[in-house]
This record gives sequence, structure tokens and C-alpha cells, in this order.
Amino acid sequence: MLPLIVPLAIITSTAVIGLTGLGCGLLLAMAARFLAVREDERIEALTECLPGINCGACGLAGCRDYARAIIEDDMPVNLCKPGGDDTLKALCGYLGIVAQAGVREVALVFCGGHNGVAKRQATYNGIADCVAAERIGGDGKACPFGCMGLGSCARVCPVNAIEITAQRLAIVHPELCIGCGACVKTCPRSLIAMVPESRTIHILCRSKDRGPVVRKYCEVGCIGCNRCVKAVDKKGITMDGALAVVDYAVPIEDVSVAETCPQSTIVVRDGRRTEGAS
Repeated sequence: MLPLIVPLAIITSTAVIGLTGLGCGLLLAMAARFLAVREDERIEALTECLPGINCGACGLAGCRDYARAIIEDDMPVNLCKPGGDDTLKALCGYLGIVAQAGVREVALVFCGGHNGVAKRQATYNGIADCVAAERIGGDGKACPFGCMGLGSCARVCPVNAIEITAQRLAIVHPELCIGCGACVKTCPRSLIAMVPESRTIHILCRSKDRGPVVRKYCEVGCIGCNRCVKAVDKKGITMDGALAVVDYAVPIEDVSVAETCPQSTIVVRDGRRTEGAS
């Protein structure tokens, strides 16, 4: 009798386990059908209208989260900087609303001190990362405020709009910039900022040192001579201690102000996209 009892026990246990699994499967299927939270179909439609870069410029983790916030939290529809006017028109067209486009902004590196004009006091032989270098006191450049050019900003740019030159300086190509601001958050020296694309006058320096000190370590650093401020009658350029800074809220029409700078710290650059640029 013993040989018959063992197979029967196996069959019974197998049947119990199988029926239990089947019951659990049916319960899960019923739960999925009747307890599922259905997403508003408009969220998917709005997600399709967005560029899909997931850059976080809108303040959210990605395009789908932004689409959901527009539907569920009444978030403004004009926060997608990379999408620009085309995305805004698509969103407004689907929702049947009217919204004003914001001013396009592009990233700018506020430093012109490449290795050809900025002195070095040491040779850096560490990780090619600005954040890592800053933690140990910099990359050997004498100016403690200058661009290290190790590429941290370029690596986080989703559209490859930042170039690291052979002379170790980060340069943003404005016609490629989508205004996501990822590079702004990455720079450990806060050398990158978003500026209106229509502004053409820029002072590429962030040094807080006095003129005599700046002259010792950089040929194109601001020496605080105040000539540019006088040239615009304090309208559009002001002094922040020993540093001249542009007030981007005030347009500067006369680009000849750049010629007043003895250090060539002031540059003229148009950030608007050229025809056909994507």
C-alpha cells in the first residue's frame, strides 16, 4: 500500500498548489480590471506634443510628469524651454487655450580665460571633472574663479551645445542651446547662467578680486576700471564690488561699449538662432 500513498500525496499537493495559483491569478486579474486607476488620455496626448528630452527645465522630472502636471495641477503650458514656440502652439492647440511664449534664454559661460591668456600655477593630473577638481582646490589655474574646462557642463548637455576648446575653456553655442539649464546646475563655480537670446553685450568674468590681482593671473579678466559703466551712464552695466556686471533687464543698444574695455573682457554675441538651426 505504501507505494500507492506517496503518488497520491504528490498529486494532491500539486492540485492544491495549482488551484491556489489559479485562484490568486483570477483575483489579480479582477483587481487589475476593477481597481485600476485609469490615466487621463489627455496626458498621453500632451506628452506627444512635448519634445521628449526629459531635461527638467520645467521643474519636473520629465515630459510626461510635466504633461500630467498641466492636466492635474493646472501648471502653465509655457514652461518647456527646449520646445519653444512650436511646442507651446501644439499644447495650446490641443487644450484650446492661449498662452504667451516666454523669452528664449541661452546658456553663457562667464569666463574668457583660456590657457592662452590665463596663467597657471600648477599642472592638474586628476579626474577630468570640474566638480572633482574643485573639491581639491581647482585645476591649477591661478584664477580661483575661472573656468577649469574639464567638461562637466558639456557632459550633461543633452544636445551637445557646449564645446571644450583645446585651450581648456567651455563655450556654449547659442544656436544649439535649448535652454534646459542643466549646465548651470553642474558648474561648481557658478560660471554659467541663462541670458536672454536678444542681448548682445556680455562681460565674461566672475572674478571678485581687485584689478592689480586680476592682471597678475588673467589678460582678459575684469579689472574694475569702471569705463564700461560710465560709457552706458550706469544703464545696463553696474559695478558689483570690483566686478562690472551686465543687467540683462536693461537693453544695451550701443555695442561700441565693448571697445571701452582695456582688457577685452566685454564681448558682443547674439544668442538668437540662425535660420534652419534646430
